[in-house]
Amino acid sequence: MVFFIGAVATLVTVAPLFLGAKPFPTYMFGLSMLMAVGFLVAGAGVLRSVAAGRRQARDAGR
Repeated sequence: MVFFIGAVATLVTVAPLFLGAKPFPTYMFGLSMLMAVGFLVAGAGVLRSVAAGRRQARDAGR
């Protein structure tokens, strides 16, 4: 969800460049950083899942 909010903010921020409109306020660029935060959260979830799977496989082998 965080990634999608950041993606929408990025599209909204970049749109005036292509449309020749007035640029949005600076805080919109900060909201665009949520896209990167979303990637980090997803990556952390993948790493936790891999670690849990390895732990489960190790415990099953005992």
